[in-house]
Amino acid sequence: MRYGCEIFEGKLKDTQDENAPVTIYVNPSEEEKKFLVNQMKIDEHTLQSALDPDELSRLEYEPEHIAIIFKIPRNYAAENQFMFKVNSIGAFLYNNRLILVVSDESFIQDHVRIIKVTTLRSVILKLLYRSIYHFREHLKIITTISDDIQYKINQAMENRQLINLFSLQKSLVYYQNSIGSNGVLIEKIKYNALKIGYTNEDIETLDDIAVENSQCYKQAEIYSNILASLMDARVSIVSNNLNVLMKNLNIITIGIMVPTMVVSIFSMNVRIPLGTHPHAFVIIMGMALFSVLFSFFYGVIGDNAAGFLFRLTSGTRFV
Repeated sequence: MRYGCEIFEGKLKDTQDENAPVTIYVNPSEEEKKFLVNQMKIDEHTLQSALDPDELSRLEYEPEHIAIIFKIPRNYAAENQFMFKVNSIGAFLYNNRLILVVSDESFIQDHVRIIKVTTLRSVILKLLYRSIYHFREHLKIITTISDDIQYKINQAMENRQLINLFSLQKSLVYYQNSIGSNGVLIEKIKYNALKIGYTNEDIETLDDIAVENSQCYKQAEIYSNILASLMDARVSIVSNNLNVLMKNLNIITIGIMVPTMVVSIFSMNVRIPLGTHPHAFVIIMGMALFSVLFSFFYGVIGDNAAGFLFRLTSGTRFV
């Protein structure tokens, strides 16, 4: 699908002009790909790289244009199941034309309506800055979601929550790699700024973009390290909660089995003691109740006694 844009009063506006200075191809068809390769002289491999979400950011010089591939975050959807993904975007800069190739329709809504642009080269800078901004916004969302998932893990032992946490951790790794790849691209653009045609003001903007991208990378790195270090702790918490639950279930099971055994013994079709006693029923039920209380207190007191002996033998101080 093809969209045309023009720079009007410092803003990027939609236009129906066939020769629009800024042309955007969203998930281009085979005919559009042939046009870009044959008419616009775009390398076929570079064109495919612009549509490949796993492609690294890079800068290439062609005889008639400059090709820039960089990473942008993909809009999150519910069907992604807590997996935040990235897309690639290809910017092909000619003397009087800029062609953008993307694979996601949401790019039109989120990245095109930019302001404070005067030249085609400044459009690329603004797109790089907006990419960093979206990465930072997604990092905040990931942090909020991870905090909520960690709270749920503390309340319940569900594999689904752990899987969601693993998905977020994987997303942070992808984001960190993409932001770092964009950082290498920005440094390369700065090094070749005069060759590309950037002015001194544009170079200052590039410096600001480089600083913002570096901070975004550090933020993603910190979040990734924190989440990775907490994963082992969360798994240990779930395992400990399971052990405590199994211990309590065992106490309840034993508490039920012992009185059942007492009642079963006195229910045999043989001659047993208290068979003719007028208060046999009360006595048997009392014995069953006593066995329940004995099992419960034995489990609790035995557990505390074991802990007491462990602390005593290990030399742990009592507080």
